[in-house]
Amino acid sequence: QVQLVESGGGLVQAGASLRLSCAASGRTFSRFAMGWFRQAPGLEREFVAAISWSGIITSYGDSVKSRCTISRDNAKNTVYLQMNSLKPEDTAVYYCAARGSTYQSTDADDYDYWGQGTQVTVSS
Repeated sequence: QVQLVESGGGLVQAGASLRLSCAASGRTFSRFAMGWFRQAPGLEREFVAAISWSGIITSYGDSVKSRCTISRDNAKNTVYLQMNSLKPEDTAVYYCAARGSTYQSTDADDYDYWGQGTQVTVSS
């Protein structure tokens, strides 16, 4: 089992930045690829970013590609999502997910463990 706890969400104005964190506990964090997804009311869960176990390989969703950076610190069992130039359409609950594989995926169905989510609200 892996337990994931997200933090860092909040209410910000358009153009601001946020850094989300996801702290993992349980099984060996470095053996898991990690991902961030988001879900806005009435919409399906959307891929945001993912990172391989080593941190070398990253993937981004088209809507955030130029504005977000995913990173991880395996010594701290934590994965981060730095989001810049936030827009109102970024408003959603952001979820951290762990995949029992060394390589990341953009498909939510490939992830085995999920956090409870953190709300990000961007006002115009």
